[in-house]
Amino acid sequence: MIVDCHCHAGKGDKMTAPWNTDAPIKAYLRRARAAGIDKTIVLAPLHGNYQQANRQVARIVARYPGRLIGFAFVHAKRDAGRVFRMVQHAVTAWGFKGIKVHGFECMPTREVCETARAFGLPVLVDVISRPEVVDMFAPEYPDVNFIIAHLGSFTDDWKAHQQITYQLARYPNVYADTSGVRQFRYLVEAIQRAGPRKLLFGSDGPWLHPGLELYKIRLLGLPAEEEKLVLGGNILRLLRTVRSGHHVQMKDRGKQAIKRDTAELRDYENPVPDFKIERDLVSYEAEYKL
Repeated sequence: MIVDCHCHAGKGDKMTAPWNTDAPIKAYLRRARAAGIDKTIVLAPLHGNYQQANRQVARIVARYPGRLIGFAFVHAKRDAGRVFRMVQHAVTAWGFKGIKVHGFECMPTREVCETARAFGLPVLVDVISRPEVVDMFAPEYPDVNFIIAHLGSFTDDWKAHQQITYQLARYPNVYADTSGVRQFRYLVEAIQRAGPRKLLFGSDGPWLHPGLELYKIRLLGLPAEEEKLVLGGNILRLLRTVRSGHHVQMKDRGKQAIKRDTAELRDYENPVPDFKIERDLVSYEAEYKL
């Protein structure tokens, strides 16, 4: 099975760059199907309100349940104090399987890492060519799996690619995705130094073509079993640690916190009929006898 571990979907609330304006999923899905990609992890584009953005991603995932897997995007500073609640709902109600943090906004905080630990979620981090931050969170949270986007740099910073390659070999809980890596030699070096179990295929769609990004993996010329790991086996292994969230929630939080979460969710903008979000909230309340 081929799994793209890095794709965006939905609309941003700004219009200053593609990644905060629009990430149309339909064109991506046509390209991915033609390339032979079976499943795709999707997350919001950059947004000023990730509660709304994650809800939009959840609607998109619900339209393509066999193709898409959701990750919850959080802004570690702006969402401070509510990261657990946001992720808890995304995991429990929407079936999301990971967390995304973008270093352009804020690097992972303890709150983000501890939330990931509680739910067994991988954290996809764009470190924006600052690989030194990996030396902070990776050893501090050895039981959390971190996926470093773009092998550390979307802007062709060879020093960042090289340092992330060393960190892949050093830290058992650090992985990297291949999206947007144009200097091919660093993909080769990552495999040679860290092994095929530490590299994950990603496209950064819909802005990059998934077929083109996939072909880079083919060009590595890996043995069949090793190529299978990079193309899907590694990310599927990381997703197997995800917990549903029900027991974590009831143990660590309590009814009043759950009521606050449900009230916040009602504040979202108009629900989309094909997602049936209101029915989801009713069942959510009934399960916890709210």
